[in-house]
Amino acid sequence: MLKNVQQELNRFAKYVIQQSRTNLTKGKKNSSKKLYDSLDYDLNVGPNSFSMSFLMEDYGIFQDKGVSGIKKKYNTPYSYTNKMPPPSKMDKWIVRKGLKGIRGKDGKFISRKSLQFMIARSIYNNGIKPSLFFTKPFQKAFKNLDKDIIEAYKLDVEELLKFTTNGNN
Repeated sequence: MLKNVQQELNRFAKYVIQQSRTNLTKGKKNSSKKLYDSLDYDLNVGPNSFSMSFLMEDYGIFQDKGVSGIKKKYNTPYSYTNKMPPPSKMDKWIVRKGLKGIRGKDGKFISRKSLQFMIARSIYNNGIKPSLFFTKPFQKAFKNLDKDIIEAYKLDVEELLKFTTNGNN
């Protein structure tokens, strides 16, 4: 029955995901493509209701909203307190970014383990700057959603009335 409402909600969700993916790419936050590929939505439309949820990798919320470090603060509900991100998690990122051959103070190349630790410590101190890759497109599209849904619902009611009046003749 809510065919037009469903189409409008699908349009809304596809726009938000497409813009979020664009923001990830433009913001250079797409090195593994894991977060990019995980962006999706789930829409359930029943005869009297509908629900929608957006899906992404768990760490996507931290990329979007940011995380305050112990030295640098951002306007975000998330923060590092007493635990540093695991240095071992930096390894694949270091390889994807092509970071190698970094020299220490003595002029010798530092080990990858040392590089992992330095990056993890930097994130712990400085946090993760909010990118709002998802928040901005969602808010932009959400501004017009209510009037678009009302218009779609109006079309659904008109179609229902046409169907019921034509069916009774």
